[in-house]
Amino acid sequence: MAETLNLTVSLRGTREVRSNYQLFRLTGLLDAFSEPTFRKVLGKYVEEGPKHIILDLSQIDFVDSSGIGALVHLKKQTETNGGTSQIVTNARVTQTVKTVNLEQYLGLRSTVEAALENIQAS
Repeated sequence: MAETLNLTVSLRGTREVRSNYQLFRLTGLLDAFSEPTFRKVLGKYVEEGPKHIILDLSQIDFVDSSGIGALVHLKKQTETNGGTSQIVTNARVTQTVKTVNLEQYLGLRSTVEAALENIQAS
């Protein structure tokens, strides 16, 4: 069952908890306005666990440099807690991440299924 996340007016989402991972599905804008709340809310869940994170951004309309910074922070926090992070993107998000050469570091995936396979392989 998906839990609704109270983020901002421009960023909404849900959280599903499975046995060894959390799946966050976000819609809207991941930008300078929503970034502080994104960090606070997702950071709390990363601390609570499960330790592996799938962040589905396939329905995100826009991400800016603040959003990219939040994704890097989330990845570092997840790794510090002994987990992995998988980021599912759409063409818009992928292009933005590629402009700063972070697609390999962030481990972008094209589908939630591909992200799940990567968690199971780790």
